[in-house]
Amino acid sequence: MKTFEYSFTAPGSDIQHDMLVSMLAEIGFDSFMDDTMGLKAYCSAENRNDEAVESLLADSAFFDIHLLKVEEMPDKDWNELWEASYQPVVVNERCRVRAPFHAPDPSFEFDLVIEPKMSFGTANHETTSQIIQLMLETDFQGKTVLDMGSGTAVLAILAKKLGAAHTVAIDNDEWAYRNAFTNCELNGISDIEIILGDALSIKGKFDIVLANINRNILLRDMHCYVAALNPEAHIFFSGFYTEDLGSIKAEAERLGLRYFRHLSRNNWVAAEFCK
Repeated sequence: MKTFEYSFTAPGSDIQHDMLVSMLAEIGFDSFMDDTMGLKAYCSAENRNDEAVESLLADSAFFDIHLLKVEEMPDKDWNELWEASYQPVVVNERCRVRAPFHAPDPSFEFDLVIEPKMSFGTANHETTSQIIQLMLETDFQGKTVLDMGSGTAVLAILAKKLGAAHTVAIDNDEWAYRNAFTNCELNGISDIEIILGDALSIKGKFDIVLANINRNILLRDMHCYVAALNPEAHIFFSGFYTEDLGSIKAEAERLGLRYFRHLSRNNWVAAEFCK
């Protein structure tokens, strides 16, 4: 498969960097690398969309970022290059998320092994690490759990480690779907129901819903998540910015949810609501 490398000038801040990576991922880029010259982003020929990149860079948030060049790359395992810079993430001194090539550390209560491939959800990003922080402060024992937009399935795996009963992981990306099986096996878990699909694939009722996606999808599909909640259920949203919390709250409250709490780091938010 042909892979194209897009070289951008360096973002001016961590927030701008994370915003750019997130929005590039939405238009088809599947891996990223930082170097001394700036940010490199990679996409397949099938997902290449130069008009979308041009439109993105026209946004005022990226006025000082420029596309330097686009190159077709020789066949390589770009994911392997990305993994080389991947470091374990520790949340609340209780949960460690590492790759298979990192040595295990039994001093952590939860030492999760995640083979990231091209899927989202390694805990390196604030959206994932903040939901993990909220999860560690929540009772999952015997609960039914839905991980919506599951990516690597790291949240579904942690839910099982926290004592969840029936757990479902849904993602509409085939790579993420297959990657979830790999990660469940790496963590010795065989009873997560993994589904390739979207919000229309949700069946049954849940005590806890985890939705680490993005603002637009959360607002579009929130009614589907709410319809799947048991009474007194909790739902965790992430993947949006601080300035989006108001619109997330408004839609959640319109659907009968009650705001409980939220975390914010580097302009990224994870929020918890109750039914």
